[in-house]
Amino acid sequence: MRNFMLALMAVFSIGFANAQTEVGDATLPNQITMGGAELVLNGAGMREKVVFDLYAGGLYLQSKSSDAQRIINADETMVMKLDIVSKLVSSKKMKSAVDDGFEASTNDNIAPLADRIEKFKSFFSDKIEKTNVFDIAYIKGEGSVVYKNGTKIGVIEGMDFKKALFGIWLGEDPADDDLKDAMLGNN
Repeated sequence: MRNFMLALMAVFSIGFANAQTEVGDATLPNQITMGGAELVLNGAGMREKVVFDLYAGGLYLQSKSSDAQRIINADETMVMKLDIVSKLVSSKKMKSAVDDGFEASTNDNIAPLADRIEKFKSFFSDKIEKTNVFDIAYIKGEGSVVYKNGTKIGVIEGMDFKKALFGIWLGEDPADDDLKDAMLGNN
């Protein structure tokens, strides 16, 4: 009986360990629920600047895909999870990175999105600390929704905004090429 219990505990431990993915100092769940949709971790990696790890990024989809353009254009619920692992990430630096990301994602054509980009940047106004987790979601029928540590911060409508937003990480000129590849499951 004792051996049976040890074996059973080992199986449950393996199952629990497989329910999460370690990315540097961050632990990302392999599945989440958002807007009533069950999502799986498509891929995850680390956003780095020079030699510093800034955040672990995970892409959650309804079904796995390595097609960045299909993901960007899809009108379906998905999440980009950013787990901050560095004190170097500040509100000011996040807003600046968002500006750079939208410029790259839209080929410098931010004018149609300018008001919504400003609103999005306001979601990062509060102090950002190491261990904060941002869920940047697109929820079908609602829009782009941002959560900080599980608390909803705000919503921005428009499929055009969603495409530009997810293009920051998955577009032709992504924030980090290695992170893009990792989130697409290509590494």
